[in-house]
This record gives sequence, C-alpha cells and structure tokens, in this order.
Amino acid sequence: MTLAMVEPGSQAPPAEEIRLALRWAVVPKHAGQAPPAELEDAYAWISKRSLPVSSLADPRILRDVQYRIAFKLDGAPAAGETARRRRRVLNTAVEYAIERGALAENPLAAIKKVQRSASDRVDPRVLVNKAQAAQLFTAVSYVGTWGRSKGRRLVVFYAVMYFAALRPSEAVGLRKADCFLPEKGWGTLTLRETRPVSGKKWTDTGERHEQRGLKSREAAEDRPVPIPPPLVVMLREHLAVFGTAKDGRLFTNERGGLVGSSTYWRVWRDAREYALTPELQASILGGRPYDLRHTCITTWLNAGVPVAEVARRVGNSPEVIHRVYEGCIFGQEEAMNKKIEAELNWQ
Repeated sequence: MTLAMVEPGSQAPPAEEIRLALRWAVVPKHAGQAPPAELEDAYAWISKRSLPVSSLADPRILRDVQYRIAFKLDGAPAAGETARRRRRVLNTAVEYAIERGALAENPLAAIKKVQRSASDRVDPRVLVNKAQAAQLFTAVSYVGTWGRSKGRRLVVFYAVMYFAALRPSEAVGLRKADCFLPEKGWGTLTLRETRPVSGKKWTDTGERHEQRGLKSREAAEDRPVPIPPPLVVMLREHLAVFGTAKDGRLFTNERGGLVGSSTYWRVWRDAREYALTPELQASILGGRPYDLRHTCITTWLNAGVPVAEVARRVGNSPEVIHRVYEGCIFGQEEAMNKKIEAELNWQ
C-alpha cells in the first residue's frame, strides 16, 4: 500500500527504497532520529509526498490500495486468506480514521471487494502419511549433536502439531500446567496462549515473541484438545528427559529460551534431507512445519469426525475448515451413500 499512498513523480526514489524508508520510520524507537544515509532521499520523499488519510475518499486512490493488497511484492497473487486479512486490517484503519475525524464515512463500503479464488485451500500433496511422519520425527532427533540436543528437544514440538493440530505459536507457549498426561489412555492439552514472533523492535517487552491469547478467541478463553495415547507417551518422555523452562514451558532452545521460528524451520529443513528421498525433498510434501497441522486436521476429517468438532479442537470456524480442506477428504463417499440409503430405506 505504501506506493499507492505516496504521490508519484519523475524524481521519486526506487519503490524498494520507499518501502524500506517507511518500514524504518514506523519503528517506535526511531522516533526523532535521522534516517540512515542510504534512506535519506526516500525518507524525505515520503515526508513531503505522502497522501493524507482523507485521500482514501477518492475512489481512484482507494481502488489502487485495494488492488495492491491482493498481491505480493513480487507481483504474484497473494493467498485468498492473506488478501482478506489485509482488507480487514485496512477496514480497521479506516474506522480509526473516522473516529479521529480524518474521514467522514467509510469509503470501503462503496467499493466492491475484489473476488479472489480460494487459493488458500490446502494442497493434498503437502500431507505426510504415518510412515513418513515417523521417519521425519526420527530424522529430527538426528539434527545437531547429541549433547546440545538441538533436534531432540523439538521432536515432540512437531508431534503436537501432527497429533493435536497445534499452531507453531501455540506449541511454543505450551506449558506443563496445560497438559493432562495420564499413564494410560487419552490426555488433554488445554491451550491458553500463543507466542507469535513479531521481532524485538515491535514488542513492548523488547522480546522477539509476543505473549497473546488464542487466535479468534477472547483473551482469557482457553481451548481443550484431546490427545491420543501415543502423544501422551511422547510428552511424558519429553518431560522426563528435558524438563521445562523456568516458566513451565515444555519446549526450549539450547539455552532454555523460547524456540524461535528460524530454529524450528531450519531443523525441519534438515530433517527432510535426512528422511526423504531426493524426489520427495524436491516436492512440497511436508515442506513446512505447519503442514503437520494440516495433516492432523485432514486425518480427523477423513476419520469421520464432524466438522464442527474439528473446528472446535483446532480453533477455526467450520466455514474455514470446509473451505480450506475440502480437497483433502477422501474415502467417505461409500460410507455416506450407505447412510443415505439406510435413511431412505430404499427397496
């Protein structure tokens, strides 16, 4: 949106410099500081040429803004959910502008939304089967040296995504107090917080991770997730070997701190090289740690768990589950036909 909200001109700096200058300018600790030398021209340009918020009342400008939020910086279309989230953020900013008197009414109401295909649907090719999951978890344990336990500390981190559909940020914040782990049978993880990575310069505490409530829930609301016996056993063994951090978190880095996204991405990348054939490494199979969550959700759906119950366990709406995973449900046609046949009592 930066370029849409800055006046063009023949002397304008390159687009990339303008974006970098704006990113530098909005960091709170940079207030009152002079910009870096390489961004001086771009900073001066946006200081003089930035359009006021009231310019969003101009349909031409607003349409340009709306068009841009549907694409990535490289010009490729953004995922459908990404575009929708950006529009929600834009709408929130516009409502705040109305509150502050910069706009008289919400101009987005008169602009038709850009209809995008649901490109955020999960591709079935990313899903891992049981044998591949076992190979990947074993490979994770071989990443790093035995003494430093870089990979061994994260085996169960990935397992809670695969067996309980946790988001990575939820796994990072998981505490021992959140776990009911009986000696036999099913257990429960009661999720209460997430630890998304925002970067030190964006958090009030100066830490890379923020401490937030669960996604799409009230701040104090929790989400209990039943977990199968194999995961209960893995969690009990993890606690016996590695214990917890000082604040009770189950998963830590080698220094006892929060597990960073760069760490669990690198370990997963290395594990794929150990566990998969060259052909599968080049594919999108399990390409991201988040694909383990997708696999878990798909497993539940294919097992016949009602969509509403899957949505409750994973912290999404049934509508999102239907839209995102509709191409990953297999093998239920015959069972559904028999149910319909029994209901009709057709002779």
